[in-house]
Amino acid sequence: MVNKPSNFAMLEALQHGMRNDPHMTMLYEYQRPVAAGPLGNVIDLYKEFGDLRIPDWGPIDEEWHVGGAAGIAMTGVRAIARVPSMCVTRCFELVFNQVGKLRHMTGGQVNMPLVIWQDAAGRNPGMAGQHADAGQEALYASIPGIKVVVPSNPYDAKGLLAAALQENDPVIIFHYPAIDGNPTDVPDDNYVVPIGEAAIRQEGTDLTIVGYGPAAVEIKRALPGLEEAGISAEVIDPRTVKPMPIDPIIESVRKTNRLLVVDHGHETLGTAAEIIARVAIAVPGAKFARSTFPDAPPPGAREMIAWMTPDAPKIVEAAKHMVA
Repeated sequence: MVNKPSNFAMLEALQHGMRNDPHMTMLYEYQRPVAAGPLGNVIDLYKEFGDLRIPDWGPIDEEWHVGGAAGIAMTGVRAIARVPSMCVTRCFELVFNQVGKLRHMTGGQVNMPLVIWQDAAGRNPGMAGQHADAGQEALYASIPGIKVVVPSNPYDAKGLLAAALQENDPVIIFHYPAIDGNPTDVPDDNYVVPIGEAAIRQEGTDLTIVGYGPAAVEIKRALPGLEEAGISAEVIDPRTVKPMPIDPIIESVRKTNRLLVVDHGHETLGTAAEIIARVAIAVPGAKFARSTFPDAPPPGAREMIAWMTPDAPKIVEAAKHMVA
């Protein structure tokens, strides 16, 4: 096994899926499914599977791609729509009123084996506003009928996408490029990371810290500072936002009696609030805190983004405050 970029690892999962399912189809927007591996090897899905299964003529229109992939999925064919730069919001009506409800509206007669691969998620300096936001997974997790996964490293990115490709219901996978700051060995063979299963990254007794995606990357960077401060932190990465694997978090908080949730999304009605609400019902008397991006549009300046984002130093300070 070797360290692989998350994009390459995810294309490995998709390549395996398309090789094993001769009907699986992908629609993408302006970024061909091509990636180079760490040893110079290249995956080019368009070259391998051709224009019929990976059309190269679509417009720059997120609604067209998600709507087209949803239509393909309605016929029973597994479909993937790869959408760039958080532009999946343009497809919200389709996802909310069609993709998430179709199985229920048809009494289970029609499945929706659709994967929406939200690429280039996160607040990228210089992009600002519409093309550089984070935390939309909370918005989509509120839709009945939708599963939402957010990997925090390349290993999980490949395994979660492989799992999503086996689902008969729609799955949205949010791919934050920041997770490449959390390198992991990735097997060449295909494997599955089960949807709805959390990972306990570190055991501890003083404090439970929960975060996924880029927040999990920052939590890992905060661990040396927490150790230096004498804080024994139990770290849990949910990996799935919906269905949320809440049981291991509750079990951990019953032990530590403290919960800090780190979320790169916004504070109000975000994933951090949902996790805390569920745990508070199950563990009365526990101490809770959250470290999130403020309720403000993302700026373009790198310095402003860094100032507003819950990073490792902010996590350490929040943890110190909780155990004081």
